[in-house]
Amino acid sequence: MKRACRFGSLRLRWLLPALLAIVPACGRPPAATPEPENPLTAATPAADNRTRAPAVAGLFYPADPRRLAETVDRHLAAAPTNRLEDVRALIAPHAGYDYSGPVAGCAYQQVVGRGYETVVILAASHYAAFRGASIPATEAYQTPLGRVRVSPKARRLAQTPPFVLEPRCRVQRPRWAGVTPATLPAAGEDTPETWEHSVEVQIPFLQRALSEFNILPVVFGDADPLEVARALVPWLDDRTLVVASTDLSHYHPYNQACVIDRQTVQAICSLDLDRLTGVEAEEAACGRRPVMTLLHLARLQGWQARLLDYRNSGDTSGDKRAVVGYAAIAFSGASNAPPPIRPLKPGSTQVPLDPKAQEYLLALARQTLTEVTANRTLPEIAPATVPAACSEAKGCFVTLTRQGELRGCIGNLLPQGPLYLSVIRNTRNAALEDPRFRPVTSAEARLLRIEISVLTVPQPLTFSSPEELLARLQAPLDGVVLGIGDHLATFLPQVWEQFPDKTEFLNHLAAKGGSPPLAWRGKDVHVSTYRVQAFAEPR
Repeated sequence: MKRACRFGSLRLRWLLPALLAIVPACGRPPAATPEPENPLTAATPAADNRTRAPAVAGLFYPADPRRLAETVDRHLAAAPTNRLEDVRALIAPHAGYDYSGPVAGCAYQQVVGRGYETVVILAASHYAAFRGASIPATEAYQTPLGRVRVSPKARRLAQTPPFVLEPRCRVQRPRWAGVTPATLPAAGEDTPETWEHSVEVQIPFLQRALSEFNILPVVFGDADPLEVARALVPWLDDRTLVVASTDLSHYHPYNQACVIDRQTVQAICSLDLDRLTGVEAEEAACGRRPVMTLLHLARLQGWQARLLDYRNSGDTSGDKRAVVGYAAIAFSGASNAPPPIRPLKPGSTQVPLDPKAQEYLLALARQTLTEVTANRTLPEIAPATVPAACSEAKGCFVTLTRQGELRGCIGNLLPQGPLYLSVIRNTRNAALEDPRFRPVTSAEARLLRIEISVLTVPQPLTFSSPEELLARLQAPLDGVVLGIGDHLATFLPQVWEQFPDKTEFLNHLAAKGGSPPLAWRGKDVHVSTYRVQAFAEPR
């Protein structure tokens, strides 16, 4: 199971004093002085007043064009190459490349060589307080790798509320302003675009991943994400990519950050906007408003989210005392995508699938089991024929048994697209990929019984001692996710039948995750619980 997360943004009750507390780099602070290189070499044309000059070259990323290209290419080459089809949007971090570069590489590897004409970059404002969503008044952005045009659509979009054309506003210059390669504006001339690194650091990755493209940067002030999303929809097409720029939690100890970020990723991947509101969520990610806008777009357009990578600065730098989280998440969709998915509400204890939906999913799992064991193919399902409840995003497990003995069990705790597709995928994997068993044969498939467990989204369980943990677990209702340091494992609620004693249950769960049986009584322990609706073929 991959790590997951929780999340937030800045409100305009920010105003500057609160804003300044996080300005150093929204990820990790840059060095006190720039890199010992010529920030803009002869290979980089000088910016003019129609071009936004780079503010963080030599601070967040190399200023030398050759070094910058090598750095970006290295991160792209190191990323997994299992690419999704029809990628419509990405979430990518915006810290210094030394910290977040590997995660950004995982995001942008998904779009290398693809033919996007316009890239909409949704970014948080770290230094400016204003109302609306700022569209740049310049014609291009400059980086050491060259000049990228701002889309002609930008000025037309700026005429639609809540968008505004690069307003003059209250701006607190970052502490690194004195060492920026950019020419300092005159006093009072700063805008939301002047110092904002969360747009700029995305551009070199785009320049190395794509060929010809324009950008449409949007810097968020006090703007309603739903209003922004609705205004953007008419401007989106198959050749438009949306990038939401954000880091996750800031400056928590490593293990605490992993727990917070896990909740954020859960919320994002299940398109759960409810969990991204409120005071707590505001402190879990600096780009909360851009990400909420992207989730609204995903709901409106029928896109599905997939976590590509999660790490934090402790993983990339080795210093785990106060870390910043980074996630790469892709959103994909097609013209024949199912209706927009409706994630479960947090805290739900029931998964309301009626008997007809259960019957459909069991029949689909049986068809999948028959086809994959006979000829290794998967059923082709027309999304329009799928019951609405089976198109919602839900986690699920598929369990195969033979005469009551386990024969395979694979699933996903977090929603990963429509439920019916998860059932197909997990049935195939339970039959062929469960490492505990040999693959199921075609002849054996007829002898197996299929059970499907549909999950609510796991919720963190708070406790201050092993005794309180035991008291708060609700057997036999709770499915349990146990994290001990970096080790994670889960038991479905059905496992309580085998281990009805809570201590024995947790001992076996810790061992399943690769920890000593009693490690759940120690430090660095975090627990989430969920409920399931389980249904099976007749015996």
